[in-house]
Amino acid sequence: MFSFIHAADVHIDSPLWGLERYEGAPVDEIRGATRRSFENLVTLAIEEKVDFVIIAGDLYDGEWKDYSTALFFVGEVAKLRDAGIRVFAVTGNHDAASQITRSLRMPDNVTLFSTRKPQTIRLDSLGVALHGQSFAQRMVTEDLSASYPNAVSGYFNIGVLHTALTGREGHETYAPCRVDALLERSYDYWALGHVHKREVLNENPWILFPGNTQGRHIRERGPKGCTLVSVSDDRSVTLEHRDLHVLEWALCEVEASGANSPEDIVERTRELIEQRVAECRSGLLAVRVIIDGSCRAHDTLVAEPVRWINEIRSSITDASAGTVWIEKVQFRTRTQVALEEALNRNDALGDLLRFINSLDSTDEVLASLKDELQAFRAKLPIEIFHGPDAVDLLNPENTKETLEETKQFLIPRLLTLGGKP
Repeated sequence: MFSFIHAADVHIDSPLWGLERYEGAPVDEIRGATRRSFENLVTLAIEEKVDFVIIAGDLYDGEWKDYSTALFFVGEVAKLRDAGIRVFAVTGNHDAASQITRSLRMPDNVTLFSTRKPQTIRLDSLGVALHGQSFAQRMVTEDLSASYPNAVSGYFNIGVLHTALTGREGHETYAPCRVDALLERSYDYWALGHVHKREVLNENPWILFPGNTQGRHIRERGPKGCTLVSVSDDRSVTLEHRDLHVLEWALCEVEASGANSPEDIVERTRELIEQRVAECRSGLLAVRVIIDGSCRAHDTLVAEPVRWINEIRSSITDASAGTVWIEKVQFRTRTQVALEEALNRNDALGDLLRFINSLDSTDEVLASLKDELQAFRAKLPIEIFHGPDAVDLLNPENTKETLEETKQFLIPRLLTLGGKP
């Protein structure tokens, strides 16, 4: 009987994107979340007395320029060495370029799989054979798994691979492969990495992504951690997800329907976030708030958005100081103004309102905007097209949302400026 931890996508010292700096935010603590989640992994491995740890790629986050990153990693894996725990890792698309993986002398309990070809490591005392290949450079477009050897007879075979399989949203399709091709190797377990959301692809044998160890932005919501794997003498496998994160990202969608005033919105938001804080398993919560619905408060909210965003922040700070931070507040409210009379006006305002109201999100309208949006995109700075809040002007869903927000922003203002019909 033996046990091991399957982790991936640790991204030590990766910045946590999108968390705005504002009064009272413990910035240093938040920026160190990836390190502390790795410390939690080491602690878990020692407490559970596992035999080894697998890291399926992206231990670091790109080109390394700070010695403290290396010193931190060496110090943590030295704790595993002292506990008799070995570490087996492949490099992925992020840490293939890292100076650490190119030049740092690893502690003797750490083994990095070869970048030249698939490598097999046998742990004879456990009856385990591990197979893996590291990324030699960031962009690996060939199917690495196609060259992995067949299972070693009489051993518990584990494949370690950094891959997007046939593609996953938000991830480049590196080292593409198919689940049925992995099954052909007859391994007992596939330890995958690269996809930051936990996903079980097959149960017999187990093929899975454990997800990353710490969410870094709002698209990586919920608990994050690793998979603890126990293998019995008859080779039956038991899995258990274990949380490692120290900061949890959450989306709070506030229903604004029926709200008569912005104060009502603030109170609804406060109550919902307090509920999320009570459910949070890490003690620290980063929240994006989306306020959606048709309400009387809409006109006041969009007239003074900065004020009401700060009112929401203030109410949360008063109620949950030190446990929650607001990453962003988005208003998607809609006016409750009756448009019927205004749309029937026989003047310039009526014509304009009818035109705006006709801008629905049908496929025909979206298609007609495509050329104009492409031309507009070419004039924008390239940095706005990257990161968790990247602008994708050609995405139909984004275009629909923008059209609706524009209509809800313009209509009440035009009615106010135009007076009563």
